[in-house]
Amino acid sequence: MLEKNMLEKNMLGKNMLKKNLSLLVGAASCAILASCLSYLQGGRLASHADGTNYELLQTAEILLTSEAGDKVARQENVSFRSGTWRATRVVIRPDIVKQTIVGIGTSFTESSAFVLAHLDKEQRSAVMEKIYGKSGANFSLARTVIGSTDFSVEGKFSYADVADDKDLQHFSIAVDRDGFDRAKYPGVKDESFDLLPMIKEALAIKRAQADKDLNIVASAWTAPAWMKDIEDWYRPATPETNYQGTGGALKPHYVQTYANYLVRYLDAYRAQGVEIWGLTPVNEPHGNNGSWESMDFTPQSQNVFVKNHLGPALRASDYGKTKLLIYDQNRDGLEHWTDEIFGDPETAPYVYGAAVHWYSSTFKVHEDTFERVHEKFPTFSIINTEATIDALGKDAPAGILDPLRFKESDWFENDEFWWNETATDWAYTASWAPNPEDHPIYTPVHRYARNIIVSLNHWVEGWIDWNIVLDQEGGPNRVGNFCGAPIMIDVQSGNVYYTPVYHVLAQFSRTIRPGDKAVQATKHLVDLADDTLHASATLNSDNLLSVQLLNTSKSPVRYALQIGAQFAEIAIAANSVQTVRVQL
Repeated sequence: MLEKNMLEKNMLGKNMLKKNLSLLVGAASCAILASCLSYLQGGRLASHADGTNYELLQTAEILLTSEAGDKVARQENVSFRSGTWRATRVVIRPDIVKQTIVGIGTSFTESSAFVLAHLDKEQRSAVMEKIYGKSGANFSLARTVIGSTDFSVEGKFSYADVADDKDLQHFSIAVDRDGFDRAKYPGVKDESFDLLPMIKEALAIKRAQADKDLNIVASAWTAPAWMKDIEDWYRPATPETNYQGTGGALKPHYVQTYANYLVRYLDAYRAQGVEIWGLTPVNEPHGNNGSWESMDFTPQSQNVFVKNHLGPALRASDYGKTKLLIYDQNRDGLEHWTDEIFGDPETAPYVYGAAVHWYSSTFKVHEDTFERVHEKFPTFSIINTEATIDALGKDAPAGILDPLRFKESDWFENDEFWWNETATDWAYTASWAPNPEDHPIYTPVHRYARNIIVSLNHWVEGWIDWNIVLDQEGGPNRVGNFCGAPIMIDVQSGNVYYTPVYHVLAQFSRTIRPGDKAVQATKHLVDLADDTLHASATLNSDNLLSVQLLNTSKSPVRYALQIGAQFAEIAIAANSVQTVRVQL
């Protein structure tokens, strides 16, 4: 009888809380909130004015990564109380459900595999577990490359380098699995390790755990050179070309051959036990001014390619469900491409969404572009497929007005570099850049966390970093385009440096999983600059809410986390990324 009375009292409290929150957010959302709130836990009760009780929430977990040295560290949980906070607050509406998340992740490249090949197998396995294992970052989304890129050790290769092989009889992915010869690269410890073995090792880690998700997006930087009008991998900018380089474009009679080439890639990787989840027609179709492997498309030519060639080729093969993502370049140019391709009723059925990069600004997220695209094309996905700290440690080229600050230094095994304004990008103070004001010096951790948080608030479904591992210099990169990476390894000493960016990405990845739903998060800042605090939120199938926050300031910020008619006072440490999880 006592147990029955206690159960009835507990159910009464839960029912009163459902009533309280439903009244607060309005009748239109009552059904959704009732579903969420049926799982409320905690046991603490508060009373309505009429004397009836309802149950108060408590945080389930608070995680922190900070300049002070916290690395996905647990903080003390806090309790909610009834009422509405009027000072700085983050208001979560679990009843306003937005996009479904496909994951947070990073990329496989030949350069990453090459650096890992310099470790003995035991040490390499430990690094791979930190990337893909459940107790590590447990990344659920990845990108890989089709053929060579600037982050290839030698580059200038494809899987079909026999000229005019229109039937692709000589197609082979052997270059992705043939390893690195120790006679040529004396520091290599595992000559058999390469891009494809790296992917297979990641998948083996995933398959050994309950959480097996690892969705892989593949992108080619170029078609084989013989398929293009320049008959080369790229043509650098020179004085003779008025400093206009190019990657060239497909010859008309090889357009279908290139579509078949991409399908053959999917076949070859499937034969090796690797399923490719998503595909882009080419990386950065605007090109890179002939700096390394590339190939140009316009929105119109890519639309024709997808509609008449790649889309039908995928549908006629076993890859009709492969997620085809258009574009694959900077966010600020997205809308023109989606208007052309999503807006074409003949092309749209072949397309899953669009891929974007972040290089158009060191601080802008271009959420206004995402909102416009989503409003026009709400059924299509947006995934960030590349982001990195580029031009790392490079000498300033001509036209940089502040060459001293352009060149970074002292980033290896130095967390302070990653938590402060130390980094610049390709257009920092560049007299030749179209919008140099969009490229100020920046704090690496802030750029990552801000971009992810704001992107998730504005319809982005997945977010992928670039190279997961590079050496201590940010390479190898055969054209000098050195970049930062979450993990950097001194290939001489074997020292493995997990940068603060790694820990931030790990914190996001472990608490934002495939299938989670983004829910509305709104910040209300009092006496704080708008960039001081950022917040987003996701809800999983067990009604566990994960709120991600970034404090860009050098002081702690006290805020209230407001959910319905309850709030909790929480402090976020100076210069930090915090995750607050609440069981609803």
